[in-house]
Amino acid sequence: MEISNRGIELIKKFEGLRLTAYRCSAGVLTIGYGHTRGVKAGDLITARQADEFLREDVRSAELVVNLDVKVWLSQGQFDALVSFVFNLGAGNFVKSTLLRKLNDGNYVGAADQFGRWIYAGKTELPGLIRRRAAERELFLS
Repeated sequence: MEISNRGIELIKKFEGLRLTAYRCSAGVLTIGYGHTRGVKAGDLITARQADEFLREDVRSAELVVNLDVKVWLSQGQFDALVSFVFNLGAGNFVKSTLLRKLNDGNYVGAADQFGRWIYAGKTELPGLIRRRAAERELFLS
């Protein structure tokens, strides 16, 4: 499967667009729509480059979801999971109770796990609360 425009817009909404490198809430150098690979302090990009980075990063998240989810997914479920993996990384996803419940066929139990992923370190972030709620809603749509 591939992410839909709705999924891309969800990621863009919550990542926001920054054309200058910055440190995200976890302290990682980031640019564009949450792109981290190879970013150096002082980097500048164009909006077009940000879109290209986003597409590359989304492809990686799609691959993780396509390989690790063993049950049927609707487009909304797939989009929500790609957003989740994009934000949290493959390692967190593959070890998650969300994935275990999903692969056990417990879709509602999996959806209920989104709300557990609202922290940067030990700090609860309002932006992550909103993002996880939006991902859960999309997953259940």
